Amino acid sequence: MTEKNTVFIARSLDGYIADKNGGLDWLTSVPNPEQLDLGYKKFIQGMDALVMGRNTFEVVCGFNMEWPYNLPVFVLSNSLKSVPEELKGKVEILRGTLPEILDQIHGKGYLRLYIDGGQTVQNFLKEDLIDELIITTIPILLGSGIPLFGELPEKLDFKHISSERFLDALVQDTYRRRRE
Repeated sequence: MTEKNTVFIARSLDGYIADKNGGLDWLTSVPNPEQLDLGYKKFIQGMDALVMGRNTFEVVCGFNMEWPYNLPVFVLSNSLKSVPEELKGKVEILRGTLPEILDQIHGKGYLRLYIDGGQTVQNFLKEDLIDELIITTIPILLGSGIPLFGELPEKLDFKHISSERFLDALVQDTYRRRRE
C-alpha cells in the first residue's frame, strides 16, 4: 500500500472554511433532513489515521458530543502538552517538521492519512504533501473568514477526477495531484 495524504473539507462559494469569527454554522445552511453523510462514511473507511492542527482539535473538542473519530488522530502542536484524559489512546500530539511527523506516523503503519484543518492543509500544500483534495462547495458567500488556500511557493497542478452533487445544492469535487 502506498502513502496518500487526502483532504476532505467543505468551503463556501468564496473559498472560506470558517467565517470571520471562526464559526461553522454556515456548514448546515443547506437543509439535510435525512442527515446524508455526503460521502464522508465511504471516505473515512479508506483512511488509516487523521492528522489535524491544534485549532481544529480544539474546535472538535468544543462540540457538545462524543469524540467523533474511530481512527487514530494525530494533532500537530508545539504548545499542547497533553490531551484530555478521555482521549488518551485515541489522540496523540506530534511536533516537528511535516516530513518528520509523516515518518513517525508511517512508522506506526498508518499510510492513508486524512489531513484536516485550515493551517494544517495549507502547510501540507506548501510542502507539496497533498495527493488528493475532496472539496464540497456550499453555495453561500461569507465575504471573509479563514481561507481554504493560502500562498504557495510554487504552483501545484491537480487533475479533476469527479464531481458529485448532493441535496440539489452542494457540489463535491475530487482532484488528484499530478506528479511528473
